[in-house]
Amino acid sequence: MAGRTRGGAPTRRCPSCGTPVITQLVGNRAALNVTADLTPLTPDQQRQLREPNRLIWCLRTNSLGHQRLLWLDPWHPPDCPHGDHVADHRCPPAEPSTLF
Repeated sequence: MAGRTRGGAPTRRCPSCGTPVITQLVGNRAALNVTADLTPLTPDQQRQLREPNRLIWCLRTNSLGHQRLLWLDPWHPPDCPHGDHVADHRCPPAEPSTLF
């Protein structure tokens, strides 16, 4: 895996399903290694996808184009103007294979 600079967020494709994702170490003390989808979510989609083990993130892009993930706490507005909201990545269910 390529090295990361602090605050950098490399985008790539999931090796299992090929979905575009962003990977970043989020946090200063107890950091999480996060892989999130790059597809922006509407407030309704955020409510549907949020689970105890699946977080929603605010994907902020600065003026230089660097992207940074921030955790959405319960008080974060679902329609904030700071960036797109994205979910932790989960590969879609595998298609059943057909045996001959």
